[in-house]
Amino acid sequence: MEERIQKILSKCGIASRRKAEELILEGLVTVNGVPAVLGMKADLERDHIKVRGRLIGGVQTKVYLAFHKPLQCITAMDDPEGRPTVKDFLKRVKAAVYPVGRLDYNSEGLLLLTNDGDLAQAVLHPRSKVPKTYRIKIDGVLEDSDIAKLERGIRLEEGVTAPAKVRTVKVLKANSWVDITIHEGRKRQVRRMLERVGHPVSRLIRIRINGLALGDLKPGEYRYLTAEEVAKLKTELK
Repeated sequence: MEERIQKILSKCGIASRRKAEELILEGLVTVNGVPAVLGMKADLERDHIKVRGRLIGGVQTKVYLAFHKPLQCITAMDDPEGRPTVKDFLKRVKAAVYPVGRLDYNSEGLLLLTNDGDLAQAVLHPRSKVPKTYRIKIDGVLEDSDIAKLERGIRLEEGVTAPAKVRTVKVLKANSWVDITIHEGRKRQVRRMLERVGHPVSRLIRIRINGLALGDLKPGEYRYLTAEEVAKLKTELK
């Protein structure tokens, strides 16, 4: 059966559909020796589809991982600068999984990794409004007025953020811990929001994606999602 190339790559666990489109535009995908173009269709059983010169096989068994990304680790499977990547911690995982979304170099916490391109696309699509919760250590203590601003939305360079949910977790002498839940994915969004209300972030840990929790995973550890967790995640994304 013919399907769009990016959908085939997604089904085979090569990349998300968005990343597959990038691979096509970069000229890294060929079909029967001809460079693929966006919108091209092919039949996996009939055509020879290669990515970076490697022939891809059939549809893989779907794999879903919860991973605790440590600090100073790149949310990618390779890095030209030689910095530690997510892939370095997944050497026992045989399936070609990839991260769903990102955490920046100096942030840590929960990452979802999978070879299910449809699920990845659903999680990342803005219309899904998937909530993500971050536990954050900040300078000082949020005043009620600061919380009100965050919950209304903060004006950043690219526009006003969607309302956040804010909860103070622990107050110390010079700093405090708060939980913030957002559903957007702007670059360094949570850090920039808190800087705007005068409370720079010194530590940021993502503890939840939708109903999936980081739990007791230590930095660098991962676990396979249960069938029940996968089913629940898919149901909530519909």
